[in-house]
Amino acid sequence: MSWIGLDRLEWESPWFLMLLLVIPWIWYYIRRKSALTTNALNYPSISRIQAQTSWKIKYYQSLTYLRLMVIVLFILALARPRWILKEEKINAEGIAIFLAMDLSSSMLSQDFDPNRLEVSKLVAIDFISKRPYDRIGLTAFSGEGFTQCPLTTDHQALSGLLAELKCGLLEDGTAIGIGLASAINRLKEDSAKSKIIILLTDGVNNAGEISPQLAAELAKTYQIKIYSIGVGTTGEAYSPIGRSQHGEYVFGMAPVTIDEGLLHQISTSTGGKYYRAVNAEKLKEIYTEIDRLEKTKIEVRYVKRYEEEFRFFLMAGLMILLLEWLLKLTYLKILSEYV
Repeated sequence: MSWIGLDRLEWESPWFLMLLLVIPWIWYYIRRKSALTTNALNYPSISRIQAQTSWKIKYYQSLTYLRLMVIVLFILALARPRWILKEEKINAEGIAIFLAMDLSSSMLSQDFDPNRLEVSKLVAIDFISKRPYDRIGLTAFSGEGFTQCPLTTDHQALSGLLAELKCGLLEDGTAIGIGLASAINRLKEDSAKSKIIILLTDGVNNAGEISPQLAAELAKTYQIKIYSIGVGTTGEAYSPIGRSQHGEYVFGMAPVTIDEGLLHQISTSTGGKYYRAVNAEKLKEIYTEIDRLEKTKIEVRYVKRYEEEFRFFLMAGLMILLLEWLLKLTYLKILSEYV
């Protein structure tokens, strides 16, 4: 019923509404009394008598029901209906979060369904939806890096940009240091008290002019925590092993190689943590744990104001009584003397 605003309706004295239960008994009593006291004349035949359908007669016969309506309106007025005009004030101390997403060709490996990249994007989008008060940004990297989205609270736009990421946009490779440096550059001057980077990769650093260790030192200097996630099963996975002459990826079985020691080092040195995701369910659990560890401080205060509506029912009842009184003094005066 919220579409017509009834979810905002309150009654200050709802016990008066119990009086409405008496109305059906009053109506029944009046009907029964009317049936017992009705005067009638017996005619041999009434087929030739024209039925009296004057509006005055109809109105006079309906006076009882109008009075019952007046009683109902007065009862509703006594119950004091009022609209809730609720003001919600939210003071949120958000966290600045940057997602650093690996776009190297190995992210197309199919040990995740359909592949590592698509699952990683879906889980990240779900994580974003659970952080409504945080400013979140997105950077992507392979052999080089770029910022896909700066820090923003427009999470719908961010999720759309995240969904557009795909392998092959940049030179292939895994430049973890470049990806971290791109995120750090966006976070270092931010005013948020808490800043984190969620690094997601499935390989070994093999490109870029900035080493992951140097990037970790920069993050530590600017008090930025790094949570690293290594994506991929153990052993081998059906992965891109090259490209055809038409530029399409050629797949084959390849070993899964993740530099877990490096990822653990850069995470712990900044106060973060390293995780290994071997399937989609584990990846979801990791994001859930990060969400739990990095809670946003939110203070919500509610200020309630009310708009009284009993006057409407009171005035409606009084207007009906006044209308009845005026009609009985004028148009219905003669009729009332004979009915």
